[in-house]
Amino acid sequence: MDHKTLLKKIKLSIQLMELHDENPFKIRSYQSALISLERGDQDIMVLSEQELAAIQGVGKSMLEAIQQLKETDTFPMLEELLAKTPEGILEVLQIKGLGPKKIKTLWTELGITSTHELMEACQSGKVAKIKGFGEKTQNTIIENLEFTASNSGKWLYADIAPMISQLEETLRVYMSEATLDIVGDFARRLEIITEAEFLIAGDELAPVKSNIRSMESIEWNLRESGPRVLRGNLKDIDLKISVHFCAKEDYLWKKLSLIAAPLHLESLVDEQESVAKKLFKKDYASEEEFFSINKLQFIPVEMREGFGEIEMAKENKIPDLLTEKDLKGIIHNHSTYSDGKHSLRQMAEYCRELGYGYLGISDHSKTAFYAGGLTEDQINKQHQEIDALNKEMSPFRIFKGIESDILSDGKLDYAPEVLASFDFIVSSVHSILNMDIRRATARLITAIENPYTTILGHPTGRLLLRRQGYPIDHRAIVDACAANNVVIEINANPWRLDLDWRWVRYAMDQGVMLSINPDAHAMEGYSDMKYGVLVGRKGGLTAEMTLNAMNVDEISRYFNSRLEKIKSKK
Repeated sequence: MDHKTLLKKIKLSIQLMELHDENPFKIRSYQSALISLERGDQDIMVLSEQELAAIQGVGKSMLEAIQQLKETDTFPMLEELLAKTPEGILEVLQIKGLGPKKIKTLWTELGITSTHELMEACQSGKVAKIKGFGEKTQNTIIENLEFTASNSGKWLYADIAPMISQLEETLRVYMSEATLDIVGDFARRLEIITEAEFLIAGDELAPVKSNIRSMESIEWNLRESGPRVLRGNLKDIDLKISVHFCAKEDYLWKKLSLIAAPLHLESLVDEQESVAKKLFKKDYASEEEFFSINKLQFIPVEMREGFGEIEMAKENKIPDLLTEKDLKGIIHNHSTYSDGKHSLRQMAEYCRELGYGYLGISDHSKTAFYAGGLTEDQINKQHQEIDALNKEMSPFRIFKGIESDILSDGKLDYAPEVLASFDFIVSSVHSILNMDIRRATARLITAIENPYTTILGHPTGRLLLRRQGYPIDHRAIVDACAANNVVIEINANPWRLDLDWRWVRYAMDQGVMLSINPDAHAMEGYSDMKYGVLVGRKGGLTAEMTLNAMNVDEISRYFNSRLEKIKSKK
């Protein structure tokens, strides 16, 4: 049991209480406590009973539940609710757009107790006939069920990284003199991982294979395995695993082959031979020598996707890629002024402790009332606090920003005179995500053409493995940003990673700068910056084309020059 798991179990208990029509006052008290616990700064697992009791909303019942969860991983009320809930209903609860009340209706009126039954009922049109559902809701459920099914066995890079590192350590225990490397999609830092792949090279591999096959954490599929590969699935989580084997003399070419994407291997190096054929010649002693003898510039591992990098390498156009050390500040962050966990001072001081020179604070705007969006009066109060902190913390600088909601017609949700009071504006879509590509693109372009838009935030609004992004014409959006000198965000939150890396190069080619933003709602969110850098590197991003690779004086001049241009046009 850990902090996150404990909160998930409390959330599940609330969902089940709603499902079974429990006392609404008790449900509200649990919801209130959960909100306080989620916004708290400390790990619940290390808080004492007295410290927990002091948290707003944590009453006697919740306190007992937390203590029992810590000790036994469950508590009586949750067990009672689970006992009268069909197991399949727990899967249905994970489907986006279906709350406990709707699920209760589906259960009682149609007898639906699993996602399979739900899909059948939708496809036969039964769900649309239920009062409160209709054709549109039915189609949305089908889309969400299909999306969930298509993501089975897939993991975010950030979420699966600890597990793959642990697997690597475990495999090393079963080896003697053999060499081990992580290969496949994970080695290339792909945003979604469907398989953990390893390469083991050595002279005496039979004992190694035997030892690995005895691993209790893996269910090996011997039908799909062979003399050169063991395939299976992890028992605890839905993840495939493949362990490849080769002799020591084949190690280098096998490693390079297994790391690269299929499209990279199929790319032609010259008129006769692909990368794969060149690798199979084995006429090189190192990775660097392979590229050199084939008259190619060295291609970083992240870029070996078959995305035009071979042509770039032929022309010596692979750039020096962005690194974490290149970033001088953190833009797009939230504080307790809206829906953040930490105060403005805490966010700023921790940012400075990490070695950054500036913080861009961009709390939610007034349309995002559900996230504590700022009214004009609250903006004035925050700006006064920023001015005071800047005097105190100089030369560290807090820049005044806002994440302004893009309304349905593309307008921003503050008057021009309010927008003019900020150093920068992150313009983002948070609502009405069901537009078609024509309307969604036009909406964004209108926002981009607003002279106060500095950065286009998370352009598609996607949540990887949770929600598809709204459809946009990426090329038209990038072209509009180029025409209006608007930066595009690479939202570094592992669930977003939006702008997608596949569009980074096109943006750079059009002269559009990118900004690596964590969208941090707590101090811990700053650590997501590394995932934004990985995405940028995959797309070939350089420090020169990264907004927050500017130092504090450079970015201050950048923001000021934009505002001056707006004033000069009035």
